[in-house]
Amino acid sequence: MSEGENILVISDQMSVREQLKEILSSYQSVQYLKPDETKKEIDRIAPDVVLLFRPEEDTSIDLVQYINSEYPDVSIIFMNDREDFELLRDVMRAGAIEFFVIPSELSLLSDRMKQISQVIQESKTEQVAATNQSFKKGRGQVYSFFSGKGGSGNTFLASSFAQTLMLESTAQVILIDLNLQFGGIETYLGVESNRSFVELEPVIKELNESHIRNVTEREKFSNLELLLSPRDAEAAENITEDFVTRLIRACRRSYDFVIIDLPTSMNEITYTALEESDEIYYVMNADTPSLQVFKHVELLFQRLNIDTNQRLKLVVNHVGRDNELKTNDLKDFIKTPTETQIRRDFKGVQSLINQGSPLRKERQEKKLLPIAKDIRKWVFSKI
Repeated sequence: MSEGENILVISDQMSVREQLKEILSSYQSVQYLKPDETKKEIDRIAPDVVLLFRPEEDTSIDLVQYINSEYPDVSIIFMNDREDFELLRDVMRAGAIEFFVIPSELSLLSDRMKQISQVIQESKTEQVAATNQSFKKGRGQVYSFFSGKGGSGNTFLASSFAQTLMLESTAQVILIDLNLQFGGIETYLGVESNRSFVELEPVIKELNESHIRNVTEREKFSNLELLLSPRDAEAAENITEDFVTRLIRACRRSYDFVIIDLPTSMNEITYTALEESDEIYYVMNADTPSLQVFKHVELLFQRLNIDTNQRLKLVVNHVGRDNELKTNDLKDFIKTPTETQIRRDFKGVQSLINQGSPLRKERQEKKLLPIAKDIRKWVFSKI
């Protein structure tokens, strides 16, 4: 299968995983779940193919029905350790496309996987040709902006990145402000509203695109959709990890890009958002205090078991000739790869911030500030 396809194996038996290892070795993205983890994690994984081995607790039909109803485009292959005609009939009715007995039919399963791979590839090629869009179509990508040090420009970059992404592509983009107590996104984008994503709490368990769009605000120049912070300490206490997980996953299903602005503090909400992110952009300045804070953040990520491999990337902000450190110097202290550099542009940016005006006003703007050019170049690398 290609790099963009995901295979999910659902089984609570290690022996099954070992039996499948050889035939799945040629596929680049293979993930494993236990049956009781499926409903919580499958949305994050967004598989193209599910290999489901009969659970020890006989929930086979329920699981197949759930996956088929929630993700009708996913190909479900059911596996068992023995022949069972009644089970075969039931799982096929529930939505499975194949039934294999393993290990005796492993070679047949391998052949069928290759056929399914080809069909998926042809389907995706047709979709790209039909839509003719300028961005990579697929499940929504979640990008979180985070910094352990205040004043790094995290919120400004998150809002400007999202707005530029909206202006420079045909993608559907949503920006979420998870600075629960004080907000901030609305200031940079010149948006005034009393609505926030807290209003989604009554419908969070059945959250869909319609619910989300009912509470979003739009930035008038780019039409970027915003889920604003409640900006209220009391309301923030009622926001749970489960709420944030459901919110991000619903946005992932409905939008092409989900941009999240995170506070500098590490708490359950920040941790949950980082875990749900495809990429984490750590915004820092090229100076000693920022470097020291990043070292502490790295250690904290390790203690919390946050997977940073190929996910954590540096965004070096306020780059100028008078920086204490050069970007190349950071490589001597930090192994984390640098995603991009953003030039310092105090005069150009400060007046916009004071006026509550966003960085961009229109598509194909002729005179762009240096910082706007840097962000546009960055955005082009993502679409």
